[in-house]
Amino acid sequence: MNRSQTKYSPIPSVAGATLLVCLATLAVPAPALAQGPPQSTQAQHAQANPLPLSGRGGGNGSVTAVEAPIAGTTNSVVTINPTVQVEGPYAGSSSGAANLPSPGKLSLRDAIDRGLKYNLGALGQSHAVRLAQGQSQVARSALLPNASGYLAETLNQVNLAAEGVKIHIPIPGFSFPTIVGPYNNIDLRGSVSQSVLDLTAWNNYRSSSDLYRAAQFSASDARDAIVLAVSGTYLQVIATRERVKSAHAQLDTATALYQQTLQKRTAGLSPQVDVDRSEVEQLTQQQRVISLEAELAKQMIALARMTGLPPNQNYELTDDVPFAPAPALTFDNALQQAFAGRSDIKAAQAQVRAAEHALSAARDERIPSLSVNGNYGAIGTNPAQAKETYSAAATLSIPIWQGGRTEGDIKQAEASLAQRQSELDDLKGQVESDVRNAFLDLEAATGQVALAQRNLQVNRETLDLTRQRFDAGVTDNVEVIQAQESLTAAELDGINSVFAHNVAKLSLARAVASGTGNLQQFLNFQ
Repeated sequence: MNRSQTKYSPIPSVAGATLLVCLATLAVPAPALAQGPPQSTQAQHAQANPLPLSGRGGGNGSVTAVEAPIAGTTNSVVTINPTVQVEGPYAGSSSGAANLPSPGKLSLRDAIDRGLKYNLGALGQSHAVRLAQGQSQVARSALLPNASGYLAETLNQVNLAAEGVKIHIPIPGFSFPTIVGPYNNIDLRGSVSQSVLDLTAWNNYRSSSDLYRAAQFSASDARDAIVLAVSGTYLQVIATRERVKSAHAQLDTATALYQQTLQKRTAGLSPQVDVDRSEVEQLTQQQRVISLEAELAKQMIALARMTGLPPNQNYELTDDVPFAPAPALTFDNALQQAFAGRSDIKAAQAQVRAAEHALSAARDERIPSLSVNGNYGAIGTNPAQAKETYSAAATLSIPIWQGGRTEGDIKQAEASLAQRQSELDDLKGQVESDVRNAFLDLEAATGQVALAQRNLQVNRETLDLTRQRFDAGVTDNVEVIQAQESLTAAELDGINSVFAHNVAKLSLARAVASGTGNLQQFLNFQ
């Protein structure tokens, strides 16, 4: 249904100018031009914007703290092997070489700050937020006035015969001309259009707004993942650095034992097999040092990649994160805090709301829409002869049958909504699982620290006593080497247990959505 009015006035008037201002102010659009280029007065009925089936982003990478059980050895009490798995863009970064740590020192807080600033996961989510914001603005534009203007000058010459126009006038000696023109006109015109009632466009905008909020929550969740990735890798570097120190100490001990055995062999107090056995132990400790130093260098490179440092940057970690009890937090309080604060749950909830609005938009395609439009301008053969013209129209668009498109849009929207509701339910279960696993890991790691500390103390005493027996000639160096190997395993257990305990606290902080501001209550660092 369309109702329009077109008027031609011989001269521009104040009333005409006033009308143009009113049209621009009230956003009255113009589908038809008076004496201008033709425009359709049929309003475009908005269609629902289909959403992807799933609200979960693909290929965004992941950060996972894993504490897997491993088989124990005779002299080892370690039953948990902690690792921080960083995949996808979280393992990379944009170059932050312009802001290097000075003078080559990197604290845990500095590493986290650099990760939040330069990590590729954070940058990618930031761009995703801007993209969602732009899409929301595009959807909103369908609800706001649209104004445009143009200036056109047209020069025409028409061949009537080519157009099939044949005019015969029975006057002797007279022939009707077949060429008309050339002639020209100038048209200066402005137009505005406004959607008055379009529920589909309105729900499209509400859906896009929820998607924008979901992108913001996802960006916040990415920041929490970066904190876990950087902190976990920093702790892993600290643990490996301690393993290197322990390996160097064991190498010094093995070297001293080898020299002592060699001296006894020279004095005829030890057989050659003791010398060979001591040398093998020394070579074994050297190989451990080489392997651990290579592993430490690789982990330093991985940390540099996450924080925007050049891979060849030489820097030193300034923070030690020793064992400290976990903050007092009950499971029920942790679970409540997680459900209330986790950004990924908020993002999933926003995705469900977006799907609900998308379904409403699809259903509203059956409802008529109303729009108004208008234009005002001047047209003539030249500017001096231009006369004002204007047009105003109101259009009621009534969808009758669109070939089943509306039903198809509704089915797509229903599928997307059902999928996103299922994903939200699954995520709530995953959050509870994360909290429970974090508590279990923390409990196991706490007990492991106590056992490892006691085991280390016993093995040190055993090595001291065995060395005294060897010095007194009561035994050979077999027992010394075995006691040294046991002490090496016990030291590694002690280092690993503290690392496992810190990773468990990191996992708990991540599970309950504790940001960088509250991270210090979980880890003992400056």
